[in-house]
Amino acid sequence: MEHVRFRPTWHQRVMPLVPAAVLVTVLAIAAPLLFPDPFGPGFAFPTGVWLAVPAGLLMSARFGVTLTPSAAVVHNPRRRTIRWADVQGIWVESNMGVRRVVICEADGRLTRLRAPITGVMSQDAAFEEKFQTIGEWWLHHRGPQWVPSPRPWPGR
Repeated sequence: MEHVRFRPTWHQRVMPLVPAAVLVTVLAIAAPLLFPDPFGPGFAFPTGVWLAVPAGLLMSARFGVTLTPSAAVVHNPRRRTIRWADVQGIWVESNMGVRRVVICEADGRLTRLRAPITGVMSQDAAFEEKFQTIGEWWLHHRGPQWVPSPRPWPGR
């Protein structure tokens, strides 16, 4: 296997946008009653948000992590490459019912992955399997040059 890629599921990309979509729909319905001018300020906000929703979906489709033999490539708004030899630990962090994978680097930097992730509103039945896969890739690919960091690092 050359590389493995984990991305948020379609459901996980859509769920954070639902409250905004409901709010904008209510505003769009109420706007003609409050602002009879269709090009007035009452229509600018709902129109702007409805244009931003597809952009948000497209952006979130890029989030995730790609595991390669040399590194974990984290796809966030800004892409990062974390060499396996620099990783000191990988664990699951739970916050307000949302569980996500965290990578700790030798310098103490924590990187919280946007995928895999699981929570009340966005379940991922394969979350544990994906977490195990990431951990196994680290253990298998960190190489003989890897040594534990002498400085204490947060985590488990």
